[in-house]
Amino acid sequence: MAPDSRFFDEMEARIPKGGVRTRFAPSPTGYMHVGNLRTALYTWLIARHAGGTFILRIEDTDQGRLVEGATDVIYRTMAECGLTHDEGPDVGGPVGPYIQSERRDLYGKYAHLLVEKGAAYYCFCEKTESEEDSGEWDRAADPCRDLDAAEVKKNLAAGKPYVIRQRIPREGSTTFHDVSFGDITVENKTLDDQVLLKRDGLPTYNFANVVDDHLMGITHVVRGSEYLSSAPKYNLLYEAFGWEIPTYVHCSPVMRDQHNKMSKRHGDPSYEDLIAQGYLTDAVLNYVALLGWAPKGELSEQEIFSLQELADAFDIAGISKSPAIFDIAKLDHFNAVYLRALSPENFAKAAEPYIRQSVKNPEIDTAAVAELLQARCERLTDIPEKVDFFDALPDYGLELFTNKKSKTNAEVSKTMLEAAIPALEALPEWSQDGIHDALIGLAEKLGVKNATLMWPVRIAAAGKQVTPGGAVEICRILGREETLRRLRLALDRLSA
Repeated sequence: MAPDSRFFDEMEARIPKGGVRTRFAPSPTGYMHVGNLRTALYTWLIARHAGGTFILRIEDTDQGRLVEGATDVIYRTMAECGLTHDEGPDVGGPVGPYIQSERRDLYGKYAHLLVEKGAAYYCFCEKTESEEDSGEWDRAADPCRDLDAAEVKKNLAAGKPYVIRQRIPREGSTTFHDVSFGDITVENKTLDDQVLLKRDGLPTYNFANVVDDHLMGITHVVRGSEYLSSAPKYNLLYEAFGWEIPTYVHCSPVMRDQHNKMSKRHGDPSYEDLIAQGYLTDAVLNYVALLGWAPKGELSEQEIFSLQELADAFDIAGISKSPAIFDIAKLDHFNAVYLRALSPENFAKAAEPYIRQSVKNPEIDTAAVAELLQARCERLTDIPEKVDFFDALPDYGLELFTNKKSKTNAEVSKTMLEAAIPALEALPEWSQDGIHDALIGLAEKLGVKNATLMWPVRIAAAGKQVTPGGAVEICRILGREETLRRLRLALDRLSA
């Protein structure tokens, strides 16, 4: 029976026209890897730059790969990153549903319409499901392509299981255009008659995304360059339906190094991993935006962009076809810039849980500790190890008191502490200015450089060679009693 044209006319009438419409269409199969995040970001930026519409669509037709809770990961990641969607499963819109499994009945109608048009055919051959999904089969040997109408009708009437395959022309070539890669021409004889509709009635990815992109009015399709080889088949589907072909934006992969793509299996981080490793969302987004895209003109030398600045500057012409290497040291740099740009209050709020991982003493002021860290921190996860001495004096060796630049050794340090302890004991008020003035005045009185006095005081107070902040700040945060206890302990050890 011929498909009902009224249904297709009604579907066409629903499609929004006249503006840029992009979509991020993840599969809920686990974490959000860096490549996925970049795709989401680029599609969002294209829409926002043009004042268009950004759509979130969940592609869950591959039921065997679904991971429980993965859809929540998608929503949470998008919200944390500020990549708000205008249409989607949770907010609705004019062309829903926005979850592919809820559109199941739709794909069958369009697959059968292609059969009616001669651009697809019923295949009754026995294939495994993996063969249906991958297209790994011998197209030359498939007898179903040339079955006559009577045989097809007989098989259907008998209830024989089938898939619907795309009928690829055996002659000629197909040319498609990509923003980054330009025009690419492929000989049709090199293309397989891919499966469009599986035995279970669900579409393959390659069919569902073409149907959905058209029915949702998508104008720009952003995806990984691994789909370049499928693009000719997509074009042939669009042409068979008589639909307008969207702008293709294929992005080259994000690489771990010159030869290997990033992969969770090889320990490469997902977005959630990066946040857990102490990176700020804004820094991650800024860095990911530049993995394969570069601003043009007067912005060509700029590296730091807010999300709004990225939207203002984003031009798809700046997307490179060369693979981008994920450089964790470069991300560290970006993160440090963003950490320093935070207000002291916001940095203290972000740092507090990391400080409290190692500083359990409630008497220690975490805001004061954070103040020392902000200019000396690349990742929030660096914090616990940097500040653990505030909670407990580590077991340190006396060799730390020897420093050539400060002109100190064990003997000099002993002399300095013998003078510093009574000077600090005599302070009427334990404040930063009071401690500073007392120690600076004492160095002048002793006729030594400030560093000659400050080095042993800091080592005695912290028990570490490298600390965030100097002797004055550390002593103030530790408090009078704990500072003097530690300095006396050091003096006893140096005197033994």
